[in-house]
Amino acid sequence: MPVAQIRAFDMRMQPRDRIDTFGTVALVAFSALLGFNQVVIRVVNDGLQPVFFAGLRSAGAVICLWLWMSWRGQPVRLSRDMLGPGLLIGTVFAAEFIFLFIALDLTTVTRTSVVFYTMPLWLALGAHFLLAGDAMSPSKATGLALAFAGVCVAILWREGTVGEASLLGDFCALMAALCWAAVALLVRASRLKTITPEAQLIWQVAVSAPILLLAAPFFGPLLRELQPIHLWGLAFQIVVVVSAGFSFWLWLLSIYPASGVAAFSFLGPIFGVFFGWWILDERLSLPILIALALVVAGLILINRPAQVPQKV
Repeated sequence: MPVAQIRAFDMRMQPRDRIDTFGTVALVAFSALLGFNQVVIRVVNDGLQPVFFAGLRSAGAVICLWLWMSWRGQPVRLSRDMLGPGLLIGTVFAAEFIFLFIALDLTTVTRTSVVFYTMPLWLALGAHFLLAGDAMSPSKATGLALAFAGVCVAILWREGTVGEASLLGDFCALMAALCWAAVALLVRASRLKTITPEAQLIWQVAVSAPILLLAAPFFGPLLRELQPIHLWGLAFQIVVVVSAGFSFWLWLLSIYPASGVAAFSFLGPIFGVFFGWWILDERLSLPILIALALVVAGLILINRPAQVPQKV
């Protein structure tokens, strides 16, 4: 698509008070990407230590975003007036991945996923108090509860043992979820909302990269059994997931209500289970179908247009 057409498309997309058809399709596609990304991370972690992997991903994303913004004719600079919120959001972005790694190291993936994907609840609660026009209505609260119940069913209703639990691991997963919600709130509530999604993401990856790379040695050897497939996975993470995917998500966040956008993250673990069944040959059972029904019902309630009283 030519640069002029991309800019014209950006200008046509004005802020909306609810998720429309385009937003629904886009957010479902992004959730599918996140679900597939779980498979990629699982593969790459066999070759790269996770925190080191996250640092390399952020560093590579800086280069990709710089090339993309240069091609579009956008200035690539970190202005001084954004220094405060930029350093804050980058640090929170790095903390999210550090907490998530510690959680996965101390407790099970199942428990970590359940706690980590409570992010939309914390974002909706924060948006209710901090963002104008994003109050949590009874319908939205009911939808969030249904969607969260769907995620719990998908992850917890399993056959066999669930593994070892850790209170500290659960706490770290909760902190990761709060950091994820904080990133979204900072984008909407700070001066960062006045810059492009690509510039917002550059602050996150440029600040987080050195933090993650410096922290990585404290989490064990940097390299494991490194193979070419792990490098391909790293490239996929840098180009598709972080540079393109996260930029697209931040752009959607600048257009649609924060709680509505965040609610679609409930589809992430659902897609993760689906790709686990399709690619890793995991079993797709009745609990998954029930979870999908709960999530869809919740999203309908969350994004249902507000009823405007008729004048008489």
